[in-house]
Amino acid sequence: MGSTENEKVWAETQASPEFQALKKRFRNYAFPVAALSVAWYFLYVMMTGFARDFMNTKVAGNITVAFIFGLLQFVTTFAIAWAYDNHSTKHLDDASDKIARQVEKELGK
Repeated sequence: MGSTENEKVWAETQASPEFQALKKRFRNYAFPVAALSVAWYFLYVMMTGFARDFMNTKVAGNITVAFIFGLLQFVTTFAIAWAYDNHSTKHLDDASDKIARQVEKELGK
């Protein structure tokens, strides 16, 4: 199969309703989650810079609010990865596998 034919297969795949629906499901999940995680991170940074008294508040022993917020950044990262994996498994993987099989079939692999 020539390069032009390959390009046609890819262009048709990208224009297909199945691919567009897959992109929409991905974007409807990924963009809000990414925006919220960035906002959460910048809240942490801003609080550290501008609410020092609050962030230096001791919660237990030498553990401060800033330390807890910092740990929660890691927790949030792992929670987002876990949630995305679940979302992908339930809503994206089957559709993407189907599209991939179709493309492979059309490309003659």
